[in-house]
Amino acid sequence: MTGGIPRAPLLLALAGLLPFLWGLLTLVSDPVYAFAYETLGGRFVGPYVQLAYGTVILAFMSGVLWGFATRAPERQAPVCYALSVIPALWAFFMAGGGPVSAGMNLVFGYLGLLALDWQFWRWRLAPDWWMRLRLPMTLAVVACLLAGTLL
Repeated sequence: MTGGIPRAPLLLALAGLLPFLWGLLTLVSDPVYAFAYETLGGRFVGPYVQLAYGTVILAFMSGVLWGFATRAPERQAPVCYALSVIPALWAFFMAGGGPVSAGMNLVFGYLGLLALDWQFWRWRLAPDWWMRLRLPMTLAVVACLLAGTLL
């Protein structure tokens, strides 16, 4: 374990950063962009890979929160379930449009997700190590999305 974070979630979370970093790399390197565009196609370059993957992961994180909601006391559970679907709904309704608005809306979605992560952790529904994983992951994702959106 690294800093109390179990190895498997840490490694999988770090691997989950790769599409965000790849999208950023294709934006700052013309040769990498050209290689990726020619071999993988336009969907896997620049902000497109970041936006598509960012939308999927934001929805996935709703499922994680739903799992935490299953641990809530019966009278608190309805609130937890309702909160858990917010990131998926946000991704569905707000990640469309052009790349700038979609990117900024994903940034706001991930920041909102961090607030929900903290709340579920504070309610002791998430593991003790949860925020030690989620805070740096969120900062990395937001930095990549901001750079991809603003470049």
